[in-house]
Amino acid sequence: MTLNRRSVFGLGTVAAATAVLGSTGAAAQAQEDAEVEIERSPTTADRSRKRVAQVYRRQVRKAKGTWSSLITVADLDGQTKSAVDENADVVVQAYSVNKVAVAVAVLDKVDRGLIKLTDQVEVTEAIVIQDTDGIFALDGAYPSKVTVGHALANLLTVSDNTAVRLCGLVVPALELNQILRDKGFVHTQVVPVANPNRFFLGTTTAREMHTLLQKLVDGQLLTAASTAYLLNILRATASFTDGVRLNLRTNERLRVATKAGWFEDGRNEAGIMFSEDNRAILIYSMFASGTFDGDKAENDADFSTTHPAVAARAELGRSMFDAVIKITTTKPKHRAKVYRFVNGG
Repeated sequence: MTLNRRSVFGLGTVAAATAVLGSTGAAAQAQEDAEVEIERSPTTADRSRKRVAQVYRRQVRKAKGTWSSLITVADLDGQTKSAVDENADVVVQAYSVNKVAVAVAVLDKVDRGLIKLTDQVEVTEAIVIQDTDGIFALDGAYPSKVTVGHALANLLTVSDNTAVRLCGLVVPALELNQILRDKGFVHTQVVPVANPNRFFLGTTTAREMHTLLQKLVDGQLLTAASTAYLLNILRATASFTDGVRLNLRTNERLRVATKAGWFEDGRNEAGIMFSEDNRAILIYSMFASGTFDGDKAENDADFSTTHPAVAARAELGRSMFDAVIKITTTKPKHRAKVYRFVNGG
């Protein structure tokens, strides 16, 4: 049997949004042409939000497709306000963005002392998904064992699909969903299958994923140690770079914790941008699907930055970063690990 993302993770049962953002009509074009350009790097949060909203509208209209998004910028006093709030309560297919939720459930059990990051899980030939995402299908060295920590690192950086199954060995699907529901995430759920330790990655909403990230960085989901562990992985240079982080320099990428997800026509990404003094200043949650600009068949097979939606996120990522570069907030600091250049040895 040939395995692909559909057979491994599934599509779930909830319909995607049908409203396409960014009208291409003449009236919309005329309105934008007359719009006052917001400065690239504002000095207030309010102007930053207006800048983000302006660039978002332009990029979404250019890319086309159906978008569900929530982007917020924090004020100096720590209050967050929306720059973009479009179809944010529509239930959408999360794809690999839900791997963040999976990691939260695993770390919740770590926090409760039920498992440890150093616990080992067995990598059998049967559990390895034979795709080209991640490393487990490439190493050819199984049966073997890895730690829960290794599984999480591969889950969130190279988005290894086998790592999803490895996480399922320590947090079965029904338990995982209950952990998320207990934390208030009723739409951010995986889809159980016959094997209790396996699941499809399921659904979320732009608002719920945004809330998950907000609560995570505010220390409301996990212990301080688990929060730092998870955010450091998402901020690592090994994490996803084709979308929001693409046009950022290395030291700038380290100020962005992000996770992308894709399958068929879906192109999603959610994450957190940190101010220069390491405070969560901007949170984004963007889910796009449907018919984008260009040839649909080519787009559906393209998961790189040449895809219109991913290209839009890359342009928006640079603009979002620049829009908040001159502002900060009173939110708690999160210290990322310093990236060190080495040459082996």
